[in-house]
Amino acid sequence: MENTDEYSNHSVRDVIESFVEQIQKTRKLLLGITISALILAPLAIGLSVYLVRHEHFFFILDEYDEFGTFLVVLLVTIIIVSSIWLVLGIRQFTMLKSWNARYSRYMKKKEQLDEKISFSFELDEDQET
Repeated sequence: MENTDEYSNHSVRDVIESFVEQIQKTRKLLLGITISALILAPLAIGLSVYLVRHEHFFFILDEYDEFGTFLVVLLVTIIIVSSIWLVLGIRQFTMLKSWNARYSRYMKKKEQLDEKISFSFELDEDQET
């Protein structure tokens, strides 16, 4: 019960705003991951396809049995994982774009509500207690 005094000093609005700010920081990290997925996944797919289509690829498969098998498995795995990574990156990008729109609406409504409350109680920003 000793934590009740600590939490009673915070209003629900302050808790929600700190939560939203933390989500905004996390969103920036996710945006970096999304951009890397949108750049690196196509690069990995392109490089893998280039190696498969290279004129010496089938020679390596015929000449080096174990290495050729390993190379095929590795390239197929890279293509599959990179494709999944690309799809998830695109999906994450659209979700982040949606989050930005909702966050902008939230901030606009918050400012309007703050102005309305300040006006109705005739408060100036300098008079905050």
